[in-house]
Amino acid sequence: MTEAAEKFFEALPSRAPEVLGGLADGTLQIDLTDDHRSEHWLVRMRPGSVQVSRERGPADAIWYSSAALFDRLITGEAQGVAAVLRNESTFSGNVVLFLAFRRFFPDPPGTRDPRETARRATGRLR
Repeated sequence: MTEAAEKFFEALPSRAPEVLGGLADGTLQIDLTDDHRSEHWLVRMRPGSVQVSRERGPADAIWYSSAALFDRLITGEAQGVAAVLRNESTFSGNVVLFLAFRRFFPDPPGTRDPRETARRATGRLR
């Protein structure tokens, strides 16, 4: 596991109040593989809170990903839903948990709010 991934998981509980709304209520198991080794993370999400442990199930959903893809997700270089659609990672169970969890990932580098861009173009900064 990379140091960046460790820090990402450590920061989840403090970021949860601003990231998670009322939709997330359940447990997501994240299985990350690197060569022939797997690491497991259990993320218990409740509205506004998260508990993280290095355990396996029981879980309402399981997300399988390579450690390399996960590193790209936590830096904004890849997108979670796109990775699942391209079959770079797989997911089973309650999809709401996956959709809620992806909100912890940053936007891609260079992404700007389109409303701010439009305000600058029209000269109406507020």
